[in-house]
Amino acid sequence: MHGAVAAASPSRAPARLVGEKPLLRFITCGSVDDGKSTLIGRLLYDADLAPDDIIAALESDSKKHGTQGEELDFALLVDGLAAEREQGITIDVAYRYFATDKRKFIVADTPGHEQYTRNMAVGASTAELAILLVDARKGILPQTRRHSVITSMFGVRHVVVAVNKMDLVGYSEEVFRKIEADFHAFADHLRFASIYVAPLVAKDGDNLVHHSANMPWHDGPPLLSYLEGVAVEDATRIAPFRMPVQWVNRPNLDFRGFSGFISGGNIQPGDIVRVLPSGRDTRVARIVTFDGDLESAVSGQSATLTLTEEIDISRGDLLCSPVSPAKTGDRLEAKLLWLVREPLVVGKSYLLKLGTKTAPAAVTAVDARIDIETGLPQPLPEGSTLAFNEIGGARLSLETVIACDPYGENRETGGFILIDRITNETVAVGMIKAVAASNGRVAPPLTELSYASMEGLPLARESFRPTPTRSLVKALTWLLPASISTFLIVYAFVQSAALAAEITGVEMIAIFALYYLHE
Repeated sequence: MHGAVAAASPSRAPARLVGEKPLLRFITCGSVDDGKSTLIGRLLYDADLAPDDIIAALESDSKKHGTQGEELDFALLVDGLAAEREQGITIDVAYRYFATDKRKFIVADTPGHEQYTRNMAVGASTAELAILLVDARKGILPQTRRHSVITSMFGVRHVVVAVNKMDLVGYSEEVFRKIEADFHAFADHLRFASIYVAPLVAKDGDNLVHHSANMPWHDGPPLLSYLEGVAVEDATRIAPFRMPVQWVNRPNLDFRGFSGFISGGNIQPGDIVRVLPSGRDTRVARIVTFDGDLESAVSGQSATLTLTEEIDISRGDLLCSPVSPAKTGDRLEAKLLWLVREPLVVGKSYLLKLGTKTAPAAVTAVDARIDIETGLPQPLPEGSTLAFNEIGGARLSLETVIACDPYGENRETGGFILIDRITNETVAVGMIKAVAASNGRVAPPLTELSYASMEGLPLARESFRPTPTRSLVKALTWLLPASISTFLIVYAFVQSAALAAEITGVEMIAIFALYYLHE
């Protein structure tokens, strides 16, 4: 490796096998020219994680496309497109994999330009942590706020606010503290589980791998040390089982399996699964992979499941836990990020793609728009909808019933995109908040084969199908207190027990007959 840098690398814990290390997926985001690509490039360089051939190419590219004079332009380690190098900006999402002795990392370097917000959203959709770059001279900008709201919207719960270019403000603690306070005030309602604010100078490597000598007033860990130690929960492993069916695998007459990516929980042969939206319960016979059958499979794996029964299942159906099944419905309440210049049109037919399921859908109403300055929802003026890069709450109506989860419970089965049916362009990304069904669209006729009955256990209660005997008993038990009330009311008016009894008797016979026939 690059000798001088390697000699200065920090001390490491005893090396572990790569497969044993925890994985952290994170993104860099923020406003344009805040130093996102430079930060990742310098981090890889200082931590001795860039191979010699890449460093040699960086030296050559810095002379052709660099923006740092005679020094290395570390942004070029990440920006690979020709247009990115010519313009000195990030356009596409650049993914980089690296590993230290303590952890594996997949980083998505996302663009800061407003017109490439859709690319930033792609990176945030799979991230567990976000590094939000802030230029110390400019403070919190509108695009900084927008990216903060988007990361929160996509379920990212851990944020590092990297206050970059501290050298241009004289390493001022006062400037840093003001930015720190401003961000905490803005993000108070964004539901981040942790916020770490760190001052640094990305191009110089100040406070990236080693503590900064220029900012002794900051007592937090360097950025890489924090990333190695931050605790990120993997809720999908303990979530209820979910597997959208991607492909019906039918290579010959003797095999029929259902292939897909397990997006929640775990599964074993013999487990009961529910097929949605049909509602049919069945058992798993085998878990098939290219390398042979598995005894179990967990979230994050792709597998083919075979079932003990021949059931009508097709692409877009969802296999899930019968104990905690997904929701089914054709009415969605969701949060939308609008991605194109043309504004959202209420009532227009789009294609909604959720996992492997595609269905025609229309936005029936837009309830609110997120104010980027405050991050809070604001009511919309009459007749307005969502414009380019705006975020808001909306209600959608689908032509078919789908199976899904609220996004907060499962990112894979709760997130969707809207596609323009004419241009085939992705116009919006959405997160489901609630699911409902229009009248008569969702009926559970097949769910009578319950989890208990499939286990050979007696049902907890009898069927409530009406019978003549049950209707007779219900009529009598309901009619008795009603007739006593009628007798007392009539007697109070006529002061004649005989007349009150006659009126009550006629009413009893009439109501009894009508109620029985009704039941």
